[in-house]
Amino acid sequence: MRETRLALALRERRERGLPILDLTASNPTKCGFGYDDAGILAALADRRAMTYDPDPRGMRSAREAVCRYYAERGAEVEPEQVFLTTSTSEAYSWVFRLLCDGGDEVLIAQPSYPLFDFLAQLDDVRLLPYPLLYHDGWQIDLEGLKQRITPRTRAIAVVHPNNPTGHWTRERAELEEICAERGLALVVDEVFLDYAMEGDSASHICQNRADVGHPGSFAAGEHPALTFVLSGISKIAALPQMKAAWVAVFGPERERAEALERLEVIADTFLSMNAPVQCALPAWLEGAGAMREQIRARTAANLGALDEVLARHPAVSRLKVEAGWYAVLRVPALMSDEELAVRLVERGVSVHPGYFFGFGGDGWVVVSLLAAEEEFRRGVEVVCELAG
Repeated sequence: MRETRLALALRERRERGLPILDLTASNPTKCGFGYDDAGILAALADRRAMTYDPDPRGMRSAREAVCRYYAERGAEVEPEQVFLTTSTSEAYSWVFRLLCDGGDEVLIAQPSYPLFDFLAQLDDVRLLPYPLLYHDGWQIDLEGLKQRITPRTRAIAVVHPNNPTGHWTRERAELEEICAERGLALVVDEVFLDYAMEGDSASHICQNRADVGHPGSFAAGEHPALTFVLSGISKIAALPQMKAAWVAVFGPERERAEALERLEVIADTFLSMNAPVQCALPAWLEGAGAMREQIRARTAANLGALDEVLARHPAVSRLKVEAGWYAVLRVPALMSDEELAVRLVERGVSVHPGYFFGFGGDGWVVVSLLAAEEEFRRGVEVVCELAG
């Protein structure tokens, strides 16, 4: 695979030892947050991990902790509905294997995170995009989605809230109706569920759905279609290195029972999650609130700083963001997104060009709100000076 111009520019700058303001930062362990190192590591010292007692679904104590997480968010989930995985990527793979034969299709929104394409290819699944439209906020083009359903379609996937657009999927009822009528499954990725913002304001990052009335977890409520809800501690507890995630299964009784039985076979084949992490998961989930508060404060501050800079650069604007760690900027399409990103690297700033997430045309820049505040402010100043 050939190195892109952007990748080459970044590599050359780093090899020359030149500084770069990283507005693509998505690894919380490298963004200057304060972790409870002793508490996090102490949770790995559980002596139960010295006994090998495999369960395809994962240790019950860990699955019960996941159920408590959902109970705090208004969803009743039983341990038998939960399968532990080492990552949401692995959870996707298991669900793809469960639902699809080679060449079958899964529909997913565009723009969206590009990792899904690679995951689907590894499982010989065709990933087909359905469009998101922006008009004073993001919406699913439901008619466009329906037109993309074929006899080989097996599922519709949504990221709730979406990455990178940061919007909530408010079309749940319509999606469930489509899935129930067409015999499709609904796959919902909720890794950013706990990072809601108050409307479009940077003044307050919300603690729970009651703060803003956002749609909440797809784990809650009735499930007229077979539904898989994915999440994990990579975002919930800002611990991507600990490799702990899950998939919870919902739906009509017969379909759900069959899916649970078949998913257990897949899980039993891999038995991928190690015992120390499973033992530690309840403690990590219980203590995750402090990390989420730090991240909410950081993203709120950076969103506020971004708006202050944009007020001085009217040619550049940002789209509404309701949740998550990213902001999408609309810039004058005076050059390709790649050319703009390369020129920014030459000026010492790294951003995501819009095509990375599947934005159509040029004039799109995506920035992470996780970067250190001073670094973020200086970086977006350069973006606006060059792009605007």
